[in-house]
Amino acid sequence: MFDKFVFSLEVFPPKKISSIDTIYNTLDNLKDTKPDYISVTYGAGGSAADTVTCDIASTILHKYGITPLAHLTCVNYTKHEIGQILDLLEENKIENIMALRGDINPSIPPKKEFSYASELVEFIKNRGGFYISGACYPEGHVDAENIDEDIKNLKKKVDAGAGHLVSQLFFDNSYFYNFLDKVRKAGITVPIQAGVMPVINKAQIERMVTLCGASLPSKFTKMMQRFEHSPEAIREAGIAYAVDQIVDLVSQGVDGIHLYTMNNSYVAKRISESIKGIIHA
Repeated sequence: MFDKFVFSLEVFPPKKISSIDTIYNTLDNLKDTKPDYISVTYGAGGSAADTVTCDIASTILHKYGITPLAHLTCVNYTKHEIGQILDLLEENKIENIMALRGDINPSIPPKKEFSYASELVEFIKNRGGFYISGACYPEGHVDAENIDEDIKNLKKKVDAGAGHLVSQLFFDNSYFYNFLDKVRKAGITVPIQAGVMPVINKAQIERMVTLCGASLPSKFTKMMQRFEHSPEAIREAGIAYAVDQIVDLVSQGVDGIHLYTMNNSYVAKRISESIKGIIHA
């Protein structure tokens, strides 16, 4: 799957199980965009018995015939629990995993059998049976001392068995290009998809910047300030900004685009339609 330009989408399970139908409605609306794969973020249930990510990934595969990429976090699980999750994914014929450390929750003490994503990658690789992807951070992980230290850790992840990387969102393409230059010089040769998130409201961007520390270029902040009080205008501007980012990235020869849909099928479909001719060129 990753030996060519790749266009993919990301969805996430709803916080409340009572809202589970919303994700299936989203998938139904997205199927015609024909992505190379759809990734599913890991459920927030905090238990190895929480099967929602697997359930959604299984639907993507068996109902829609689209390759799923199931996220799996490790910091709050034991090796035995991770083994149980891997068994469940294998039973559902899910072959692709995005191996992640997961967020540190101050109110939930980590299990300490896994401290880094590279350890999870190694664990899955030694078990066998899965293609492993990993995350990367064009502006550095928020917990990293600096970008160079973060790239050293990324190299460990790739050396442990991650064969493909997806970047965290960014709004200034120059950060991604600088990052690519650094990782290639560090000897990381696996395909790297650029992660793009269309912003459709001010609260969304404030939340995401707080979580991942993405920089906001002047062009972007002026757009937000100009249109923030009109939901329709900010949505249209956000779509246009994301399309502009993608056109530039594709023209520079990136390995692929990963679109963070935020479960908004309307926006995802608008962007997919706008770039269809470009990504197939």
